Amino acid sequence: MLLAQPLPRDEHPAQDYHALTAYLQTLTGRAWRVETPPIFPAYWEAVRHGRHDLALDALHFADYRARKLGFHPLAASRDLSGYSLVARAADRVADPDRIVGKRVAVLGLLSIGALRLNALFPDPLRQPVVVEAGSVPEVLELLRARAVKAAFLPTAALTGHAIGRDFAIVLTTEPLPRLALSASPQLPAELRERIRAGMLAAHESEAGREMLRAIGLAGFAAADAADLANQSYVLRGYWGY
Repeated sequence: MLLAQPLPRDEHPAQDYHALTAYLQTLTGRAWRVETPPIFPAYWEAVRHGRHDLALDALHFADYRARKLGFHPLAASRDLSGYSLVARAADRVADPDRIVGKRVAVLGLLSIGALRLNALFPDPLRQPVVVEAGSVPEVLELLRARAVKAAFLPTAALTGHAIGRDFAIVLTTEPLPRLALSASPQLPAELRERIRAGMLAAHESEAGREMLRAIGLAGFAAADAADLANQSYVLRGYWGY
């Protein structure tokens, strides 16, 4: 079974994993099915129990799985994603400390965006109040309506949304690979290596390129546990860590 995390469509617009399971079948000779819990709390439970052979999700989940459950990171997406703290231009928010105790909108309460926002404010007594929304336009509408003080969104998703006129970027985080593929220690090493090699070479074949288009990624690069190290620290405040 392949576990894939839920992602707002603004972060990952193509969630068609049929081509991915078909590609995995050509690599391994076995049928695959996908489980995608609809919300992040349910996904977190699935991650913690580790009852799956492969997982495609953000780096903080992949690092947790490697450290706690002995999973093997196989590859990370070549696609990078940074996040930006956005406020209304008229508010002239120049210091992130000005959003402490204020409502800040994110896409998903356990999404990497929400977790990276929390990591910017390590003092539990000095944090923003996180508000969940379903899409970038919904988040920006909350901002326009002054229902939230700021928003924390994927930087790439802000293109064309009146940045510099209606909204201002307060800070932007370092871009990181959007997703990583990791394998259970129960999966035979030979099979893991076959999957790794096939994912790294996916861009070289028509079947591989079709799979990449279906899941909305440009390709995969090699990754191991050292590449993901310390990404899971953002999960430390969550139950079950």
